Amino acid sequence: MNTMSYKGYTARIEYDERDNIFVGRVLGLRSIISFHGENVAQLRHEFELAVDDFLNDCSAQGIKPEKPASGKLMLRVPPEVHGAALIAAQASGKSLNQWATDVLESATHS
Repeated sequence: MNTMSYKGYTARIEYDERDNIFVGRVLGLRSIISFHGENVAQLRHEFELAVDDFLNDCSAQGIKPEKPASGKLMLRVPPEVHGAALIAAQASGKSLNQWATDVLESATHS
């Protein structure tokens, strides 16, 4: 997956062969923020404008801008998975939270 980052926001980048443009969409928000450009420089510029517009709109409306992630992750997993994860965490000398953070970080940076 190709991505761009700006001010803590990340966008997925794809190439639209039909229209011969690059298309981006900011990830992790309920709001849909998309942009496009004919080359990488234009795409980067449009991405930054889209994020800045989003932040300015939030400010004008007096609302706190949504962030892609709060740092809190709640999961529902089968009890046997929870138990196995707890054992793996304890075996590595870590809390379940730290162990899960390490596992998720490793999985997302592969």
